[in-house]
Amino acid sequence: MNWINNVVRPKISGLLSTTKRDVPDNLWVKCPESGQMVFYKDLEANQFVVPGSNYHMRLAADQRLAHLFDDGQYKVVPVPSVQQDPLKFRDGRKYTDRLKDAKADTKLEDAVLVGEGLLEGRQVVSAVQDFRFMAGSLGMAAGEALIAGMLRAVDLKAPFILFAASGGARMQEGILSLMQMPRVTIAVQRLRENRLPYIVVLTDPTTGGVTASYAMLGDVHIAEPGALICFAGPRVIQQTIREQLPDGFQRSEYLLSHGMVDMVVHRHQMRETLARLCSIFMSGLDASRGKDVRKVNGKSHVNGASVDGKLIETAARETGITEAEAVPPSQRFEAGRGDKAKRDGETSSGAVNPKDAGRGI
Repeated sequence: MNWINNVVRPKISGLLSTTKRDVPDNLWVKCPESGQMVFYKDLEANQFVVPGSNYHMRLAADQRLAHLFDDGQYKVVPVPSVQQDPLKFRDGRKYTDRLKDAKADTKLEDAVLVGEGLLEGRQVVSAVQDFRFMAGSLGMAAGEALIAGMLRAVDLKAPFILFAASGGARMQEGILSLMQMPRVTIAVQRLRENRLPYIVVLTDPTTGGVTASYAMLGDVHIAEPGALICFAGPRVIQQTIREQLPDGFQRSEYLLSHGMVDMVVHRHQMRETLARLCSIFMSGLDASRGKDVRKVNGKSHVNGASVDGKLIETAARETGITEAEAVPPSQRFEAGRGDKAKRDGETSSGAVNPKDAGRGI
């Protein structure tokens, strides 16, 4: 009887029942902007840029490094270990439990992955913030990773490229996370002292304390199309000033037209753009090895030889960057505008002139 129940009946049930094939959850991906459904393999082959809408989806840290380096080959830079939960923080859940889940989901130790390899034959070091890991937030481990990457670039005399994507400082580590901002800033200064380029690629989203510190200290700031780049988000600003914000506010193209970033580069042209910039900035250092370095006012240029101001603009145009939008005259800064505002009954800071305090506004 046991033989019939354990062997015969399961075999008959297996023959009669239809087997259901397992379909991966990510077989099709929906574009957040247009609603277009894209086959995952096609999206992956297109570097996660939606073909129809040109929407740039977020990339994992390992995918970003694989797209950057020659043949997708790179070596992970070792990072010093830090204490996992220095403040014994707990809100709805323990901080240690959140870290365990993030590590299991992303297969990363923390929000920053650092790699070194060749970019069109030139040695470079790159760090990538992964937004999947607790919104790419900056904590002690992330700070140590960024510092380790910059110091590794100093050792190799190589350019350092940062792909920023973060929601800001990590609240579970309190003041210890905020202290990573000046620590990383000091590491950036080490790059400058060694005349090494520091190139920042701002991806969606780059916000909070990361934007307010090392993400805006680069020699060149590149943004991906449509990326949100800000300190406080547009919803917070709109609720504070109680005014309708312009279309595209705090997006890459808006910031380009207002001088906050140097260029907006499509992901397909990102690699060649970075390679060209590294070649430009490292030309002086390469020449100095042969004792042939040009000087400006008797001093060597910060990144080696002097670079023509039009050179970067030319490189940007050749890679098909988004052109800067025309800024209306009302939004342009003029040196004499403050005096004119005072004459019109308004101070340069926007406050009402005391003489006109009793007038209706």
